[in-house]
Amino acid sequence: MEHNTAINAYPLCPSAQPEMEGSVVFGVVGGTLEEPRLAHLVEPQPVTEELLALSAPVAPTEVFRFAAPCAGSACQHFDGSNCRLATKIVQLLPKVMTGLPPCRLRPNCRWWQQEGKAACMRCPQIVTETYHPSEQLRQSANPAAHFEN
Repeated sequence: MEHNTAINAYPLCPSAQPEMEGSVVFGVVGGTLEEPRLAHLVEPQPVTEELLALSAPVAPTEVFRFAAPCAGSACQHFDGSNCRLATKIVQLLPKVMTGLPPCRLRPNCRWWQQEGKAACMRCPQIVTETYHPSEQLRQSANPAAHFEN
């Protein structure tokens, strides 16, 4: 990932938006509407207009997963020291993997750094933009929903 030094300088958010500075695509969403699954790319790719156009006619956030340097306090999921999204995903969503997925973000991933293997076992079911989320996914993604570990 030499092409993007920012990707190694900060913890990475694996639930980023494509327009965020330093964003990369690290996976393609497959599976079904009810059970989406992430297929990791061998190497994350920098976000370009050409890459985003590959998702047409649907939004890139329906097809790709993006990572970018964690926005920290600028993010509604960040509580000052931890990502509450990662915490809620681990607490509320079921595991969908039996082993660690082949993810190139892992050494710098905020979810991995914070929640470890438990986050990785749930990560492949996360889709940035979904139209049929489960109640657990809806609760996980809602920054206003309070959750105590």
